[in-house]
Amino acid sequence: MDHVKILVVDDETDVQPLFEQRFRREIRKGELSFSFAFSGEEALKYMEEHASEVVLILSDINMPGMSGIDLLKHIRRTHASPNPRVMIITAYNDNDYYNQAISGGADDFLTKPLDFTLLKEKLSQL
Repeated sequence: MDHVKILVVDDETDVQPLFEQRFRREIRKGELSFSFAFSGEEALKYMEEHASEVVLILSDINMPGMSGIDLLKHIRRTHASPNPRVMIITAYNDNDYYNQAISGGADDFLTKPLDFTLLKEKLSQL
């Protein structure tokens, strides 16, 4: 696997140590690196500065201010090349959210609590 830069967007700050612990082997090997944004607005600012580096965005759907769906639509409008893959994450396994995410241009849809084995499998296919 080539180096994959992932931006995790979630208003819950405890996701950072969780991802760093679950992916410590891949991070140590230089296969993956993670950056974290704790709001949609913070993610857009990060993307303005690092757009060409980010290969994948994992975004929570329910956040104060800008939702994950709004963030997704903004990214699809403004970051055409290179176009990062976007996986939307939600605590609600809901068809309406799924349809909004897919129609908004999401590449995948995951539910919380995250199945890290499944996520690692998906990441290995990038």
